[in-house]
Amino acid sequence: MCCALATLLGILVHVSVTRQTVDAARAKALSRLTEVTRIYESGRPLPRFAGVDPPGLPEPLRVLATHGERGTMVAAFRGRPTMWAAGPADGHALAAHVDYSLSQSTITHLDRAILGSSVLAIGATLLVGAFAMTRVTRRLHLTAQVARRISAGDLDARVDDPRTRPPTATSASASGSGSRRVPYPRDEVATVSAALDAMAATLQRKLLSEQRFTADVAHELRTPLTGLSAAAELLPEGRPTELVRDRVRAMRKLTEDLLEISRLDARTEKVDLAVHALGPLVEGVVRAASAPAPGTTSGTTEVRILRDAAVETDRRRLERVLGNLVANAHRHGRAPVILTVEGPVVTVRDHGAGYPAYLLEHGPQRFRTEGTAVGHGLGLTIAAGQAEVIGAELAFRNAPEGGALAQVTLTAYVPAEPPEQYEPPEQQERPGQHEPPVPSDRSRNPASP
Repeated sequence: MCCALATLLGILVHVSVTRQTVDAARAKALSRLTEVTRIYESGRPLPRFAGVDPPGLPEPLRVLATHGERGTMVAAFRGRPTMWAAGPADGHALAAHVDYSLSQSTITHLDRAILGSSVLAIGATLLVGAFAMTRVTRRLHLTAQVARRISAGDLDARVDDPRTRPPTATSASASGSGSRRVPYPRDEVATVSAALDAMAATLQRKLLSEQRFTADVAHELRTPLTGLSAAAELLPEGRPTELVRDRVRAMRKLTEDLLEISRLDARTEKVDLAVHALGPLVEGVVRAASAPAPGTTSGTTEVRILRDAAVETDRRRLERVLGNLVANAHRHGRAPVILTVEGPVVTVRDHGAGYPAYLLEHGPQRFRTEGTAVGHGLGLTIAAGQAEVIGAELAFRNAPEGGALAQVTLTAYVPAEPPEQYEPPEQQERPGQHEPPVPSDRSRNPASP
């Protein structure tokens, strides 16, 4: 706006001064033409700045004068800008001219002054604007960075803009008998920063309260469940006893899941990284989960190892992730359940109705399931949490041909190349040849030096 205003003011000044200069030169030229007309009518000789059809008179002005009208026009005459004034005189053009060099020079210098001042004004405006906007955008970028950290799980992140703090500076009054509080200037960016900090603090309090509640409930349930499990084992064998034991096992599993979720929420888990072959690890997970779980369609899982790979991961946590995915596929999907290994990528797919829309959009949510009454929605939540702990990428989507598809992408292990060792050809053992070593001279004669 400042640049546009400077440009507009320059144009207005140029137009106004140019018009005044041209009008003054035109009035002077017409005044001379009037004087020359009286001289021409009186028959006296014309002055040197006038003449009838003088050379250098612009042709449009000559035509205008021969048609009985008066007019003025600026044109070059003898290499100098000249203001011409012409009028009719017995079918000819009576003209007088005025030197226009000074007026043209005034307009030129004015244009240069306007251009220079406009450039200086625009440059100063851009510098001041860039400085001011850089400070604002730097604070906005800081606010956006803190928002991204909060969304990534760092609930302790805060903008802590000084303008959001209460005023603490003081200044002495004129009488020196007291002081008054001097508030910091607060702008819109500070308002956004304060709102973001308040939202993060509120969210942190609510999440910590929920985590404490989940952990407390799980810990409080473990003791009575342990006693209940022991008591269930003492019941006489029979169908009622099996039902009681089954429900006790389900409650113990739910309690353990809640404890695991509380540990994942607290982000206190430690990772035990090691290099493992992915194919045998996956096969072990499938063997461990081969028995059908309660409420599942089948416990059979087909394993396809297209390309094995060595991965650096926490074996126990990866087994937990894959086991939960396979159990979820059997519980909520339909056979066949196929587990595919292709390099560092493991895919678990069933042929059921697929994942619900909320899960594809927002990820797994605890205690929320759709289309079935079996389960508590904790299996996929734990799988996602454990995958994040070991640094794996867990993605959920529906296969184009139908069915749910979960994909775990791990970090492939690339070993350092060992140095090549030279082995003499005579020491290489051929297949089927096992010749005893020939004793050396020292071994045949120990007493020899």
